[in-house]
Formats: sequence, C-alpha cells, structure tokens
Amino acid sequence: MPVERIPEWALTNADDAAIAALLARCFDVDFGGRSYCKQRHHLRLVWREAGKTIGHIALTFRAVRLGDELVDIAGLAEVACDPDHRGKGVATALLGTAIAEAKASPAQFLLLFGTAGLYGGVGFRPAHNPTTYVEMRGARNGPVKSEAAETLQVLALRGAAWDADAPLDLLGCLF
Repeated sequence: MPVERIPEWALTNADDAAIAALLARCFDVDFGGRSYCKQRHHLRLVWREAGKTIGHIALTFRAVRLGDELVDIAGLAEVACDPDHRGKGVATALLGTAIAEAKASPAQFLLLFGTAGLYGGVGFRPAHNPTTYVEMRGARNGPVKSEAAETLQVLALRGAAWDADAPLDLLGCLF
C-alpha cells in the first residue's frame, strides 16, 4: 500500500482517532488522546493495511534561528509503526516519503529529536547545539528552556552545512 499524504487541515475525525490510537500503542508518552504530542503539524504521512492505520510520520515546516540566521526547516515528529508490523519496511517507506516531501519544500534541513538507528542509515547526523525552546506538557506552555540538544539529528537538504556550534532557537516548542 502506498503512503498516504494528508495535509493537517484535511484529517478526518476517523484519521485523527486512528493516528491517536496508533501513537498510544507505540509510545509511553501520554498524548492525551490527541494525534500529536506538542502541536498540530502541517502534513501527515500514513500507512494503512486492511483499513487499519499501522504507520505514521508528521512533518512540520517552520523557521528557526541558527546562530544569527533565520533558517527554514522541516521537523519530523511522531514516527510510529504498529508493533505487530515492525520489521516490514513500513517506517523506512514513510521516512523515505518524508525526506522527499522535505526536499520538495523550501526547507534547508530536516530535523528530528530521536535516537532510532533508522535515521543514521538515511543520512541524519547527531547535533548537540545549545537549543532554546518552549517546554510543553499536556498541551500547555511551560517555561522557556535552554540546554544542549541530546537527541537532535539533522539531515541537510540543500547542500548547506549545519553549524553544530551555533545556538539553535526553535522559536517555539519541540516537534
């Protein structure tokens, strides 16, 4: 089954519920019954089999500050594959589609916060930039945090080099 591309505003209630159920099955984090953790995204990539949502990736497009520069990035979030379907290439197919979507956008880099080995295999590299962001818990703003990014990974999309020493300001919450 091909990957379905669903803009956020086109998600049906059924899509939203199916993605929320998948995320609840795949993560220990409480999403509060939502189909997203921190904030709604711009694009959802979904894999279904026999009408059941078994894979999902969300993409966010936004500007961040890297040092003194304002940089357009795509952010990858809520990467999930139903535990009963892991090892069948679903996450790899979704990730390939997400990278193609990001490359088709004006984003210079694709960023994610995560440690799965899958990411390094497609070119993501760890970065430990000092990072500023607004903490969110339970869909409520918290304090502004500044700390070294422990799980940040970056994929260059346009040949530009990521400045690993520059402070990164997400200009909002993590994704």
